[in-house]
Amino acid sequence: MTTKAAAQWAVQLQYSALPPSMPHTAVRCFYNWVGCVIGGSTHPTTSKARRALSPFFGKETSTLLGHGGKVKTDAQHAALINGIASHVHDYDDTHLATIIHPTGPVASALLAYAETQKGISGRDFILALVAGIEVQCKLGMAVWPQHYDIGWHITSTVGAIGAAVAVGKLMKLSVPEMQHAIGVAATQVTGLREMFGSDTKSFHPGRAAQNGLMAAVLAQQGYTSSLTALEAKRGWAACVSTRNDLDGLFATLGKTWETEANAFKPFPCGIVCHPAIDACIQLHKDLVSVGIKPETLPNTLKTIQLQVHHLVIELTSKRTPRDGLEAKFSAFHGCAVGLLYGKAGPTQYADGVVVNPDVVAIRDKVQAEISETIEADQCKVEVSLEGSSVSSEQSQFSKYIEHALGSLKVEMTDKQLEEKFIDQCEPVIGQSARSISDTCWGLENVEDVGTFVSQI
Repeated sequence: MTTKAAAQWAVQLQYSALPPSMPHTAVRCFYNWVGCVIGGSTHPTTSKARRALSPFFGKETSTLLGHGGKVKTDAQHAALINGIASHVHDYDDTHLATIIHPTGPVASALLAYAETQKGISGRDFILALVAGIEVQCKLGMAVWPQHYDIGWHITSTVGAIGAAVAVGKLMKLSVPEMQHAIGVAATQVTGLREMFGSDTKSFHPGRAAQNGLMAAVLAQQGYTSSLTALEAKRGWAACVSTRNDLDGLFATLGKTWETEANAFKPFPCGIVCHPAIDACIQLHKDLVSVGIKPETLPNTLKTIQLQVHHLVIELTSKRTPRDGLEAKFSAFHGCAVGLLYGKAGPTQYADGVVVNPDVVAIRDKVQAEISETIEADQCKVEVSLEGSSVSSEQSQFSKYIEHALGSLKVEMTDKQLEEKFIDQCEPVIGQSARSISDTCWGLENVEDVGTFVSQI
């Protein structure tokens, strides 16, 4: 009885049952999410959604982050638009075992709902956030990888269910009510991988947040669904995957914690190509250290050879991306900007950079081959240079990445997350990014989340 087990576990979960490290882990998830939302709040994809839907906005209860607290809408639309903004740069957190981006759907729904209430504390919020992340990640693991291989965008298909559980936790739903919330969310399956590289990819977690919030609200008012929505013969798992291990995975709730297996991206693109980008940024430093000028690389780089995990080719092999959204699925672009600029942040994924002749010249020289000995967080990059200005000692360079920055073996530190936060947010909100950063770290001690939001 997976649906009941998930509902019962979430309803009964207490703050005291969380591992000692969990509150700070959850705050890191929330902190990173806020940075991603603010950073994506003025992206054309987010702006188009807001502009298109604004005639239908309802009572102004919930904040659209990134506008100094001046823009509010109804909770449903806030969940959707903040969810879109959180994912549009592909910079959000990643549960590496399933490549789910878990905080986006859950936090977008939670914050939108929390603002409609009084007296929801930071601890209440953290507990609900963890409950939602845990359920959605266990669900994702139960159908991985077949569910993803079929073509479902797993972040949103499980995200709506995680969001429903999280909001239901804040609502203090009963076990049957939580079962119904899970069912209403489960029937709203959203997200096709075919949409990757377009505006609609980031719509997925936004819609999942909106669907999950709606599911909990309906269940709170007695709206019914199937009490066995996840495991039934014609239920969620059977319809979206060719196999599942629901019983096995949900038996581990509260025993192994998936929130603690969540990772944070140092680069705003598909996570599978991060090892290659990491290697190319390090190679940039090596080249500069021996006197190679970066501006000469489009002409002096002769070959760039990658040895990669098979998922790099499967997921990020766009050879000629046309804009920033497509470039997020191009390991070739990521390597090119890493070598040329020594960085790969949101600026390096701007539309203009993607078609920059120097970037294109380097990108066209990148070749990638699958290596059976390379793990998902590993990569080897070899480059050769030629030209009258290149000495024999400067002609061959290589870099092997055993564990990429942002992997669980080389986690981003709080300081690195702060640098990422400021880098994303300052171009949008200016110097206030630093005070908002400080405020977000204090989530656990907040007395009222609704008041807290006014400070971010």
